[in-house]
Amino acid sequence: MSAASSARVTRRSQRGSLLALNETNPLVPYLFLLPHAVFFLVFIVYPVAFGFYVSVHQWDLLSGNSPFVGLKYYAQIFDPSSPQSQFFWRTLLNTAFFTVVSVPLLVGTALGLALLVYRPIFGQNIFRAIFFMPGILSVSVMGILWRWMFDNQSGLINVIREQFFGQAVIQFLTTEGWAWVPIIVGTVWWTIGFNMTLYLAALGGISQSYYEAAQLDGAGPWAQFRFITFPLLSPTTLFIAVTTVLASFQLFGQSLVITGGGPTRSTQSVIQYITEEAFGNNQQSSAAAMAFLFGALMLIFTGFQFRLMAKDLRSSGKDG
Repeated sequence: MSAASSARVTRRSQRGSLLALNETNPLVPYLFLLPHAVFFLVFIVYPVAFGFYVSVHQWDLLSGNSPFVGLKYYAQIFDPSSPQSQFFWRTLLNTAFFTVVSVPLLVGTALGLALLVYRPIFGQNIFRAIFFMPGILSVSVMGILWRWMFDNQSGLINVIREQFFGQAVIQFLTTEGWAWVPIIVGTVWWTIGFNMTLYLAALGGISQSYYEAAQLDGAGPWAQFRFITFPLLSPTTLFIAVTTVLASFQLFGQSLVITGGGPTRSTQSVIQYITEEAFGNNQQSSAAAMAFLFGALMLIFTGFQFRLMAKDLRSSGKDG
């Protein structure tokens, strides 16, 4: 018997032993799940439970005295007279604004780039790499780069505006409204490569026979995109939209590094404010309550998006 045949026999014997062990001892599958269950309990369940415990107590790390206060800090979020309520809802609106503006750009521009670099052009792989490369940078590097690009005085954008077009300098980093420009532009440049890669993979899964049949019927490029490409990319588009929205609501590093949340908290994200409340103001209980409320809002939104995805998959299955 050859060495290869002997190895195959040994593997079959091992698989047979495992199957026999599963049949004789029903606890075996749970033993395989045990390592993941331990990590899940230690790093997910325990932190969530402890965070809720902190939110219903007046937590004080220094004194060690933490009396039970119930839902006091949750009610405080809905009290318009409290600064926590004012800043929480304002920063939540800031985050929602960033999400509403950035998500269409991240989805639409990624689709456009994918369509451009999917074509058999010279240097195709080089262009794909160039568009994807910013995604490997850390948020601090990206933030410093775009903070310099939009610096009020010596930034590249203002230098080009002043030297070549004779236009006045714009105080991007210290003017409400304009301060969002470097954050949004930097985020799109930083993360668009990942969405583009997903679209490229989806485009590769579309059969060319659809386009050949459309060309025989006289359909032009726009008709092919409208009636073939875009509908067949809808599951990918929905997935990209959901993940991009969730990632956008987690805005933190970009606004922290580029504008510091200013001016006057106009670009401060809700996660940035929760962090400030916990570690800057030493109000861990209030921050924990805000985090749970924000997490509940995200769970509601995620559930809604999953229902949309399930509906889309069911309709795609019927069409198929």
